[in-house]
Amino acid sequence: MKKLALHWQILLGMAAGVIFALLLSNFNWGPGFISDWIKPFGNIFINALKLIAVPLILASLVKGISDLKDISKLSKMGTRTIVTYIITTVIAVSIGLTLVNLVQPGNAISEETRNDLLTSYAGDANTRIQDAQRQKESGPLQALEDIVPSNIFAAASDNGNMLQVIFFAIFFGLGLILIPEKNAKPVKDFFDGFNDVILKLIDLIMLTAPYGVFALLAALVVESPSTDLFAALAMYGLTVIIGLALMILFYVLIVWIFTKNTPAFFINGIAPAQLLGFSTSSSAATLPVTMERVEEHMGVHKEVASFVLPIGATINMDGTSLYQAVAAVFIAQAFGMDLSFGVQLGIIATATLASIGSAAVPGAGMVMLVIVLAQAGIPEAGLALIFAVDRPLDMCRTMVNITGDAAVSMLVAKSVDKLGPPNVLEWDDNYPPKEEEAVTTNHRE
Repeated sequence: MKKLALHWQILLGMAAGVIFALLLSNFNWGPGFISDWIKPFGNIFINALKLIAVPLILASLVKGISDLKDISKLSKMGTRTIVTYIITTVIAVSIGLTLVNLVQPGNAISEETRNDLLTSYAGDANTRIQDAQRQKESGPLQALEDIVPSNIFAAASDNGNMLQVIFFAIFFGLGLILIPEKNAKPVKDFFDGFNDVILKLIDLIMLTAPYGVFALLAALVVESPSTDLFAALAMYGLTVIIGLALMILFYVLIVWIFTKNTPAFFINGIAPAQLLGFSTSSSAATLPVTMERVEEHMGVHKEVASFVLPIGATINMDGTSLYQAVAAVFIAQAFGMDLSFGVQLGIIATATLASIGSAAVPGAGMVMLVIVLAQAGIPEAGLALIFAVDRPLDMCRTMVNITGDAAVSMLVAKSVDKLGPPNVLEWDDNYPPKEEEAVTTNHRE
């Protein structure tokens, strides 16, 4: 008998958790039983996600940067690639923040439900409020100063210091590039293997996701048995999907403007990779198909595609970043927290940097959301509010990540004269042709 796909298992776990909680709510002992014997398993699942956040950042970032091999590649094509990826990520986060502030899905939760949530997580919320007050009293450059850790082991011991871990990983990766390749190889091999181990740990944790979701949803229903929470979740999901659709529209527009390729050309070229990304929720699993579509059907030279796309699968997570921005503000709204403009700017910076270390595998975006929540002073326990609808949104945001990789590869190829018609067999010094020459290309049959 064929095993049920993980996303269906998660959806079934979600439904079972809601039904189980509704049934037990009819008995006086039901809520207590769920709180004492079911909810802890949900907390264990969240803790497991938080457990691998720091190792995931270190492994993904060091591997991604060291894969550049030669720092001179950052001079022209590399610089344009990374800068473009960062710009599109900032735009994605900004779109997400704009939409969530306009729609305000978290405000659909009633005052009674919100008070229940605040009571449940009062200790965590008070701690974050005190931390925020301390930051408010610090100097104007304190945030910049805090990015550079004095002790990486101390920084890695607290998920709230994730920006420091990101700084160290980037710094370490650059150092790995600059030393002789012979000396760097053992260290690089270690981090390559380390990265594989972390990705496998994510796979193992995600195997428990149906049970974790069951426990989280059951606890959520008995602790906040109000239908307005589910209405708010629907509004939250719709806000994320609208943002993702706007991001794809943005990609189509910039490709049309800068490369003169029509929207139909771009969408038809990348559509198979989008569908595969939707079904697998993994940019890494889709990467071979993305490269084939970009090279063979969108005219990007292999030299550009082989450089830009693997980096994009590591550091370009526009869909994930947009979702993190919406999720963070939604959770804050659900807890009745009013995020200042400065805090939301911090979310832009943190989500952008966190996306660099987000592994191209299912479920990694949820781990990175922990970083954004901790940095913005939002209780991480609020993950329980959104995990139920995370899987379908994960499938949608993976499509956006892949589309962004393809769009940037076309922009970079155009900027270095490596973008031609589809199916060009040979690239040489005569291609692209001079403006006064006739364009003659060799197409596959």
